[in-house]
Amino acid sequence: MNKPLPQIRIPATYLRGGTSKGVFFRLQDLPEAAQQPGPARDALLLRVLGSPDPYGKQIDGLGNASSSTSKAVILSRSTRPGHDVDYLFGQVAIDRPLVDWSGNCGNLSAAVGPCALHMGLIDAARVPQHGPLAVRIWQANIGKTIVAHVPMADGQVQELGDFELDGVTFPAAEVPLEFMDPSDGAGALFPTGNVVDTLEVPGVGSFPATFINAGIPTIFLNASDLGYTGTELQANINGDAAALTRLEAVRAHGAVRMGLIATPAEAATRQHTPKIAFVAPPASYTAASGKRVHKEDVDLLVRALSMGQLHHAMMGTAAVAVGAAAAVPGTLVNRAAGGGTPSAVRFGHPSGTLRVGAQAAQVAGQWTVTKVLMSRSARILMEGWVRVPSP
Repeated sequence: MNKPLPQIRIPATYLRGGTSKGVFFRLQDLPEAAQQPGPARDALLLRVLGSPDPYGKQIDGLGNASSSTSKAVILSRSTRPGHDVDYLFGQVAIDRPLVDWSGNCGNLSAAVGPCALHMGLIDAARVPQHGPLAVRIWQANIGKTIVAHVPMADGQVQELGDFELDGVTFPAAEVPLEFMDPSDGAGALFPTGNVVDTLEVPGVGSFPATFINAGIPTIFLNASDLGYTGTELQANINGDAAALTRLEAVRAHGAVRMGLIATPAEAATRQHTPKIAFVAPPASYTAASGKRVHKEDVDLLVRALSMGQLHHAMMGTAAVAVGAAAAVPGTLVNRAAGGGTPSAVRFGHPSGTLRVGAQAAQVAGQWTVTKVLMSRSARILMEGWVRVPSP
């Protein structure tokens, strides 16, 4: 019998960013075979997170059995002019051998600047003793710039503070984020050319829908058209297998309409994008924490699904899509928020509320969004080495 090979250990940092957690690596610290995209990299990250796990628990890895916590990030010093760090994000499936590289994670974007400083990827001459440091991030998945304003104190990242983020139990320091020119990829903000379309889903129904490429490709629907109120929590949807199957069918057909895939069957291998979300006008409800969200405190309600499950709060990239869509008259998001041309909205999600702003303009008859702004927080949870069996 062959003697088992020992485990290898790889330098890694485990961070919370926004309402997500992920394992962060420096590109140069990965095994040589995993420094390039491909099966070796995917296999390594799957093993780190503990996937695929038919039990759905990721017990033998660092994942925490939710899409919000089954994430991996690879950072490197940027060679792109005007940028500090390159940021590559992998969404690791829990129950199947899949790493989806098709989009960004907006929540973990808040952790990229602090982690890049921790890893020594930012030129020391740029680091102030006090005050915010604007870290310019190249988001390699979608080819976009994110500017993270990282608070500094005594030359170190200030992680602790009094900024409260619904969906995160403890307060921390605020990290304002600017998502520059956030339309995803090379396509138009509205890939069909319309702010509202009719989406036909065989066997399910016909729905008004807003398809938008901002932050991450997203399909917005009216909650009422799906039989929902917009006040749902995870337990209302994630335990309903029939509802999840129906919503996945809607997502798959929406992905075809957006030009992301050729057939609905391909959606099974592209779980991270597009996202599907449903919106409703303001209403009062009790959030997952027991906190009461009052109708008067929000402009609209939004519920979004990630990797086939209702998200416990809101994906950062989907929040970018919410802000962008709210700023454009006539979208379903804009209508739910009461119309007009708002420069910012506060929306209710399962864990509470979130404010997001957007700068939108019409150029030659086409809507563009130049910037979306929101604040998150980030904190290093653990640093050292992650151990995985030798390949």
